[in-house]
Amino acid sequence: MTDRNKYNLIAYYPGCALEGTGTAYNTSTKAVGKALGLGLEEVKNWNCCGAMEVKNIDPKIQTYLSSRVMSIAANEMGHDVVMAPCNGCYHNLKKAEYDLTHDEGSKEVTERLSSKAGHETYKAGQVETIHALDWIKGAIGEEGIKSRVKNSLSGLKIANYYGCMYTRPRHIFPEKDKGPGTESTSAPHFMDDILEAAGADNVDFALKTACCGGAHTLSDSDTSTRLVLNILQAAEESGADVIATECPTCHTGLEMHQIRAEKTLGVKTNVKILYFTQLLGIALGLSPRKVGVHENVSKPMGMLRDKRIV
Repeated sequence: MTDRNKYNLIAYYPGCALEGTGTAYNTSTKAVGKALGLGLEEVKNWNCCGAMEVKNIDPKIQTYLSSRVMSIAANEMGHDVVMAPCNGCYHNLKKAEYDLTHDEGSKEVTERLSSKAGHETYKAGQVETIHALDWIKGAIGEEGIKSRVKNSLSGLKIANYYGCMYTRPRHIFPEKDKGPGTESTSAPHFMDDILEAAGADNVDFALKTACCGGAHTLSDSDTSTRLVLNILQAAEESGADVIATECPTCHTGLEMHQIRAEKTLGVKTNVKILYFTQLLGIALGLSPRKVGVHENVSKPMGMLRDKRIV
């Protein structure tokens, strides 16, 4: 069982996307943390985690870049928990942790580059990297959310979409699949649990961990559009009003390719896309603008009004 106090004040690594296309996720995450009385200290002078671009060229450089973020959190800020809301950042920090534990080559490159950069080398195990879902689930839990709900999401049908990087590959997430209370890599449920506690009606959604094609958006937009369309149509067929997301790349991909699917394939879908933190923030009594709903391309305000959520 998680010690809830350990997540009360943690290091926050927003990553590049949350300062770009995912600003609504950044805004809503901070607003929800404040509403719940949880402290976030942004990692000082953070850098890109290496994303897909660096990792595909030299994975050991990516390991170093992610390790620098963790080193700053641990060695300069004194934190033992780092929260990354982006699936890509979360994945890369977890992968770096695994590589520094199991691969001597990664350790050697990280030590060499850390020395050249003039900062202390990160040692595996110094911090626990968690996702925003782990943070809310671990710090507050379902009962804590229920007791704080001011504006229930009752009547809102939600398809919870986790994307493919939240639980893959399984070996870099050793804390998962440990039975009751832990996240599942084959059937993730933390977002379902959180939003159900906020009053939402979660639908049976078969593609919750399907790939959205985010890595191929620039090189093969048609493939990405078709992958996203599969997700959008599956959500609508399940009766969902909303697809809840917990990754800025997935969120942006779903919104952009929803438009592109209509323009290039002639297929229109009406399901709205919202970050889980936006939905949770509204349930906690925050205004839609406070959690950045006006930034959402899928324009969910009309639907939220129709459902009497706002």
